[in-house]
Amino acid sequence: MINRKKLDSVKEVILPHHFEDNGDLVVMETNFNIPFVIARVFVVRASEGKVRGHHAHRQCTQFLTCPSGSVEVLCDDGNEQVTYKLDHPSKGLLIPCSIWAEQTYIKPDSVLTVLCDKPYEASDYIRDYDDFLDYRKKEQ
Repeated sequence: MINRKKLDSVKEVILPHHFEDNGDLVVMETNFNIPFVIARVFVVRASEGKVRGHHAHRQCTQFLTCPSGSVEVLCDDGNEQVTYKLDHPSKGLLIPCSIWAEQTYIKPDSVLTVLCDKPYEASDYIRDYDDFLDYRKKEQ
């Protein structure tokens, strides 16, 4: 079970990266390097310097990769913050529910691919940071 209380539950993952003369391939598979059944996938592209995210999930776990460009991901458990850099297609970041996350797009036209273990549900989002801190206190 994922520890939902601390930043040590956020995990950096190196994905298999295969190179050939005609290109390269990065592999993501449920029960191999993605520890959940994938229910939703979405892609976010933003201009250099833009910050997105600004939320936590009550139940949804996410896996982030940056197939193009560079994105810094701030993760916050209500007590501590850690920033991770996704700047290669084989780097991934597992963010469990109950962790606040913000993504800063470092290079022009950076792309973030997000895999989720739950379909979209608006009520799963905590979009206000003070509400997030209250939620974390109630969780403990």
